[in-house]
Amino acid sequence: MQVPQRRDTRKAPAAAAAQRSPWLYAAGGALAVALVAAAVLGIVLTRGGSSSAKSPTAGASYNALPGIRKTKAPWPPEYLYLADRLAPLDLTTLAGHNGLVLHFHAHLDIFVNGKHITVPALVGINSGAGYLTELHTHDARGVIHIEAQKARSFTLGQFFAEWAVFLNAHSIGGYSGMTWYLDGKLQTGNPQNLVFKPHQEIAIVVGKPPAKIPSSYKFLPGE
Repeated sequence: MQVPQRRDTRKAPAAAAAQRSPWLYAAGGALAVALVAAAVLGIVLTRGGSSSAKSPTAGASYNALPGIRKTKAPWPPEYLYLADRLAPLDLTTLAGHNGLVLHFHAHLDIFVNGKHITVPALVGINSGAGYLTELHTHDARGVIHIEAQKARSFTLGQFFAEWAVFLNAHSIGGYSGMTWYLDGKLQTGNPQNLVFKPHQEIAIVVGKPPAKIPSSYKFLPGE
């Protein structure tokens, strides 16, 4: 696997932009560095090696990252700025599937006025640049793969920011008036802070709800 590349600030095609190292933020503008450092510091201070959710402050900073879209669906994977988002999201690339300490799956459903919105394939997988991250989708079923080579926690907020879709306690993308459910039960608070656990069924609903809120998902054998 290649190390992901950060976007070149010069006018360059997207493919070339995805091949500049995202770890060279020190060479960027002072303001960008300050924002990235603040976000990373907030994440590190709130992890503490536990499975608790990250702080709301860290989640809020995710929405200020480059490429985040506050638009209406559909939301295809966003690659142009993906490499720039990885460090402040505290996400890294996988060196293949060897040595995984974590490997489990959760499922995400999104409904807008009763219509099911697709969670696309290849979120977190930049095949053009030859890498995938710890949070990713392989297909459009809404199955999120959580894979890591060290024990740690990951949140729904990290996934949405990696996907480059705006999310907070009240809104998703360009929609407001959002509610959300975990395993069929209505939740309060900010869904950004939800820590992924195996076989969760997460449902985000905007406007008119579907006829039935899903409480579980039938994962494939081995998932």
